[in-house]
Amino acid sequence: MAQVHIELPRLLEAVHAGPRDFTIEADDVASAFAELKEQLPRLSLHLFDETGSLRRHVLCFVNEQNCRWLADDQPLREGDTLLFTQAVTGG
Repeated sequence: MAQVHIELPRLLEAVHAGPRDFTIEADDVASAFAELKEQLPRLSLHLFDETGSLRRHVLCFVNEQNCRWLADDQPLREGDTLLFTQAVTGG
């Protein structure tokens, strides 16, 4: 399993009692999401919907590539970063 760096937005700092930057072990995007759901259930309510998918207003990037354009079984390599951020909309 690869050590994957997780970066959370400051907006979720109050929900997550730990550091905004930390590492988890995961083989692919799906297993990284599963690990986050298991380790951080309170936080996962803000990142994932009831089907287990990312919430519409949450963006996740693997390094610089949007997760929505990647397959769930997209392999992760040692040192990859998953960056979560809130989508900004308006008109």
